[in-house]
Amino acid sequence: EFAILLEAPDAQEGWLQAQAASAVQVMAEPFWIDGESLLLGCSLGLVQERGVAGPDLMFWHAHLAMQHAKAIKGCTFQIYDERVYSRAHSLADQEAELRLALRRDELELHYQPRLNLKTGKVVGLEALVRWRHPERGLLPPLEFIPLAEQTGLILPLGQFVLQTACEQLQRWSGHEDTRNLSIAVNVSARQFRQPGFVGGVLQTLANCGANPTKLKLELTESLLLGDIEDTIARMGQLKREGVGFALDDFGTGYSSLSYLKRLPLDQVKIDQSFVRDVLTDPNDAAIVRTILALAESLDLQVVAEGVETTGQLAFLRLHGCEQFQGYLFGRPGPVENIDAYLHPGH
Repeated sequence: EFAILLEAPDAQEGWLQAQAASAVQVMAEPFWIDGESLLLGCSLGLVQERGVAGPDLMFWHAHLAMQHAKAIKGCTFQIYDERVYSRAHSLADQEAELRLALRRDELELHYQPRLNLKTGKVVGLEALVRWRHPERGLLPPLEFIPLAEQTGLILPLGQFVLQTACEQLQRWSGHEDTRNLSIAVNVSARQFRQPGFVGGVLQTLANCGANPTKLKLELTESLLLGDIEDTIARMGQLKREGVGFALDDFGTGYSSLSYLKRLPLDQVKIDQSFVRDVLTDPNDAAIVRTILALAESLDLQVVAEGVETTGQLAFLRLHGCEQFQGYLFGRPGPVENIDAYLHPGH
């Protein structure tokens, strides 16, 4: 980052904009280094101060404007105004609050059961993070996961979820009723792409003494937009150690058959948006039937998410689905609730 300080006491905003446009234009020209042409470009934040704010605040305002220019994507400049500050200030406050939540142990895992109706038993659970906010109460993931993704806090948050789930697997391994349960953990594309992701997962499992075969990582189809060969290699490393994989929200993303058959998957999960209207929307019904037929041909388990009614359940069972997750069978809840799902008659 560089700063340009122009001393022009009587300059109008139009003159300042012209200087900024000139700087951006110059930076957009090719740079010749060792006989090669390189294009760099720049984003520039412009602020006009008249000695009232002071130098520290002046540079902060310029920085906020520059960040706004970066967000627009492309070589451009933005002029600082109070709206830019308000957006950045609000985001910074939320980020600081979430950082504190991680340090203060305000995050916790809730678990939703996954049933195999062929055996009538709970075969696994999905770990879902919640934020027990001191003022706003228990917050669902949609209230803070997008913020975590935007600010990079998804990395420590994801590690918290993985660590907590592995510790739970280790505790369950000592009890006959729970030793065969698996836990599914959602992994973001940003987590998965981290250079040390595979080693981090294996180290966490080893530190907790958890059985790798009981850990299932749920990936989204957005991963397939990146380096597919790298994705397959990373999955393969973990698969060889016993870790399982599920493709979450299947049917809503970008996966193709050529990719799907190469991925070392164990499961695909039918997105709840298809399950919700499976009895009223012919397109959703056709998609669900296609997914079930495709999974069978690829020898993959299928889990239907978001099952809330007996009608939905009947349709899914009729077309070959055996594993289910949704409010019809149990809502996400603290680990203490698991016993009720394992022994429903008690």
